[in-house]
Amino acid sequence: MRSSLILDAARAHAKDRCECRGGSCTRTHATLLSVAVALLSMGAPGPAKAVDGCLVLLCLAAPNWRAVPQCVPPIRQLFRDLARGRSFPSCSMAGAGNSATHAWAYAPYRCPPQYTRMLGPVYTCDYSGVVSVSIDGTLFARTWWARSGGTVTQFSPAAKAQLGQWDTRFDDDHAAWLASLPPPATFDLTP
Repeated sequence: MRSSLILDAARAHAKDRCECRGGSCTRTHATLLSVAVALLSMGAPGPAKAVDGCLVLLCLAAPNWRAVPQCVPPIRQLFRDLARGRSFPSCSMAGAGNSATHAWAYAPYRCPPQYTRMLGPVYTCDYSGVVSVSIDGTLFARTWWARSGGTVTQFSPAAKAQLGQWDTRFDDDHAAWLASLPPPATFDLTP
């Protein structure tokens, strides 16, 4: 039942996107929909004990998982589970090159600069961890999550080109951070 709701939402999203573009879909919308269909039509798995890894992978590859009502509860549960140290769920039906992995965030090396803070001599990150989603063997998106429940998604250039429209908060935050930097120092070396 849950699989059919996600599939219906994916179809409706793709249809809405096509209508917004005058009836023509980009290759990515068709690709994402076909991944959804492949994942969900291979036979609905039995009830999951925790979060369904295939559903999580599908939702995290969406332009904005919060905009798909069927994605909100499992993604929030995923982040609660990760915060408690549970492992990332797997999806045996994802196919070669389609996967998601989790890593803990730490500043300044594994944290976007706009979310890195310096408290005295110590760096901190606004986010606790990051989930990286790969489609066809290529990084598609990174969703940064916090124990407090906040998230932000960083889409790869390839994902942006394919999606055409996505949640731009990560890009907006990065642009604001760049604008807040002081201008580079210039030196006059003429005698």
